[in-house]
Amino acid sequence: MIVVLRAGTPKEEIERICQEIHNQNVITEKSIGQHKVVIGLLGDTAALNGEHIQQISPFIEQVVRVNKPYKRVSQEFRHGPSTVVVPTPNGDVAFGQEHPIVVVAGPCSVENEQMIVETAQRVKAAGAKFLRGGAYKPRTSPYAFQGHGESALELLDKARQASGLGIITEIMDTADIEKVAAVADVLQVGARNMQNFSLLKKVGATGKPILLKRGISATVEEWLMAAEYILAAGNPNVILCERGIRGFDRQYARNTLDLAVVPVLRSLTHLPIMVDPSHGTGKAEYVPPMCLAAIAAGTDSLMVEVHPNPAKALSDGPQSLTPESFEQLMHDVAVVSKTFGRWEQTPDAHLPVMPALVSV
Repeated sequence: MIVVLRAGTPKEEIERICQEIHNQNVITEKSIGQHKVVIGLLGDTAALNGEHIQQISPFIEQVVRVNKPYKRVSQEFRHGPSTVVVPTPNGDVAFGQEHPIVVVAGPCSVENEQMIVETAQRVKAAGAKFLRGGAYKPRTSPYAFQGHGESALELLDKARQASGLGIITEIMDTADIEKVAAVADVLQVGARNMQNFSLLKKVGATGKPILLKRGISATVEEWLMAAEYILAAGNPNVILCERGIRGFDRQYARNTLDLAVVPVLRSLTHLPIMVDPSHGTGKAEYVPPMCLAAIAAGTDSLMVEVHPNPAKALSDGPQSLTPESFEQLMHDVAVVSKTFGRWEQTPDAHLPVMPALVSV
């Protein structure tokens, strides 16, 4: 259930209304927008009478029941899209519908210091805001490279110091939360752990921004319910990442990148959206056009795998761009983002002079 207050409701009245509702044994959460305030009611709201709540104050404009199983995540629960602000060495970066496209780039796995530092510096120079790189890697085969673990976290920290980029890396086990959170600016919950509810509760309790990837065969509702676990743990800073779902024709693409889910999510949730075309297609040549299509669909962020030598990558080489290809992609991203009003307007945010990699 949500309570929508009229524009201009005094702060004192907002607090009084919250207290009145709180006295009915429900939790209240305020969402203060530019023009309105929405109060979310959580708990056993079935017995609450909407007409009685309406009578609490003349400043209450509307009382609406949220029938979806996910409450905090739902579009109705807050007024307008939410923004996830992440502090980085180069300043705060905002993920959300009302902000420029944020690009996250880097290798699938952290392999060695030279590789990760070089990649960080190259993607930073091209315009990325965050470095991605796996220290712990969930792999389908137990014999595949699983990542270097804790030592890779130290290398990510060195790459941050060398580049000033924020760090996004995956967490697989609740036992690793403290050491991963000490390095990462955003904790990634991967596709295979999307419904690891113990992990979702624990990462939610950290207060760190969480990147929640869609499960390989997850429905949209299952994905949003997973996000609800994190918000219910007290952490509103969740970014949803579409990374491709299991298809039936894997001869041509690793997964089926579901770009239709971007406008679908817009109609259902206020959370920021990221698209990962690297995992979504599994082939480097398909990544640039899918990045541009994702921007047109309305994504707030892109995640792109970049490796200085994809042919020798320890994991996911076929879907990784070279630094040179990434630089050209970023030129096209800038052009398309500017067309849709999602380009960062800063003095150094000029468009590089180079031929377009993909015609748009």
